Amino acid sequence: MHVSVLYSPAPREVLEWNLDLPEGATVRDAVLASGWRDAVPATAVPDVGVWGRCCGPQHLLRDGDRVEIYRELVADPKVARRERFRKQGARAAGLFATRRPGSKPGY
Repeated sequence: MHVSVLYSPAPREVLEWNLDLPEGATVRDAVLASGWRDAVPATAVPDVGVWGRCCGPQHLLRDGDRVEIYRELVADPKVARRERFRKQGARAAGLFATRRPGSKPGY
C-alpha cells in the first residue's frame, strides 16, 4: 500500500515522505516509518489527519492516502482577523470596501 506523509515546518515549505506500508497500517505506523522526528526534532506530539480531516493515530489507512502532520497555530485565527480588521479600518475592509461612483450605500 502506497502512502504519502507530509509535514510543513514553515509557510511555503513542505517535507514529503512516500512510503510503502503493509495492509492494515495505521496513521501512527506511517508517521513513525516516515522518520519526521529526525527532520524536525524539537516539536511536541502533533495533530494528524488524512486528506485534511483530523483523525486519531489508530485510523486505518488505505492505498493512496495522504497523511498530514499539523504544526501548532502561532495565533488564534479569529483574533488575527480581528487585529487585521482593526489596523486597516472599517472602510477599507470587507465586501463593500470598493463602491462604484454614484451608487447607493452598500452597493
